[in-house]
Amino acid sequence: MAEIRIEKLHKAFGDFVAVRDSTMTIEDGHFFVLLGPSGCGKTTTLRMIAGLEFPTSGNVLLDNEDVTYHRGRERDIAFVFQMFALYPHMNCYRNLAFPLITQGTPRREVRERVIETARLLRIEHLLKRPVGGLAAGDRQRIALGRAIIRRPKAFLMDEPLGALDTEFRDLMCQELRGLHNRIDATTVYVTHDQVEAMSMGDMIAVMHQGDLLQVAPPQELYDNPATLFVANFIGSPPMNFLDVEGGLESDLGKARLVGGTEVAMPTLAERPAGNAFVYGIRPEHIRIDDNGPLRGRVFGVEYMGARQVVTVDTDAGRLKVRTGGSVSAVVGETVGLDIMSARAVIFDQKTERALARDTSPALAEAANG
Repeated sequence: MAEIRIEKLHKAFGDFVAVRDSTMTIEDGHFFVLLGPSGCGKTTTLRMIAGLEFPTSGNVLLDNEDVTYHRGRERDIAFVFQMFALYPHMNCYRNLAFPLITQGTPRREVRERVIETARLLRIEHLLKRPVGGLAAGDRQRIALGRAIIRRPKAFLMDEPLGALDTEFRDLMCQELRGLHNRIDATTVYVTHDQVEAMSMGDMIAVMHQGDLLQVAPPQELYDNPATLFVANFIGSPPMNFLDVEGGLESDLGKARLVGGTEVAMPTLAERPAGNAFVYGIRPEHIRIDDNGPLRGRVFGVEYMGARQVVTVDTDAGRLKVRTGGSVSAVVGETVGLDIMSARAVIFDQKTERALARDTSPALAEAANG
């Protein structure tokens, strides 16, 4: 397998910039996810890594070799598309064997590697069957097998589960991650689905409108989003954003919400431009408490067994609260909310960038306590 590096990768189509000066490293053996909404530039980035598109500027390095302007066939990578792209006139065995046959691999080796790949994907019982009558999940396994059998340096996958229904998608997420672990592959995976990204990725790169906003492990993305967009895109429900009156006052350590309620601020290592800021808090970091300083009316309750999500309308905005299933919340009633301020994320209102917390040992100990 191989490390992949992209350096200041830029792709423009006329006046439209699809990818803007992206730089990142995909480590050898990692399951790396490119995540973002449609049109953010993730598939264009993947196609430039694959050699299906050439960049306007910048570099692509595969195993320390500059392959920026090498054709796809010269890069020793395997590409798995959303549509299965199987040969309908061949059975499963022939579909798996085809990449090796075109390379002139000896027949005995072809057979050994087809059987090995089928065993890895748990599809030995399908080898003699035509692909046309297979379920979608089995066809996707054949498509994956055709990529794996070549033993390339890296696997590139462009929303390979997008055509599957929810049940199959959840199953294939587990299968893909398990397969990755078994073959110790370097995998670059494109998706718009944060659940897929968070459940499978070792590292996730969040893109928006051609910009690379943050590259981090799943937990880091969730706990410490770099921008307002990342905070809103990651998490279900996403982070709450409270409306604040005025700017950041230097010594008070408090934020005054719209409606007059004061909430504590985390200690910051920097100040927002012009003092204007946005107060962000995850749903699980708000508690329903009769003595809570922020008051609001329950708008809705979503029951999820042991957990529930309560939607509360306050003067500072509509908030989502994730709480235990035993907490009593009735639509229309007024409740108090207590915010765990140490877990708040403060964003510069102008740049939408998260402001760094002060991480000195004493403050960190106080916040955790």
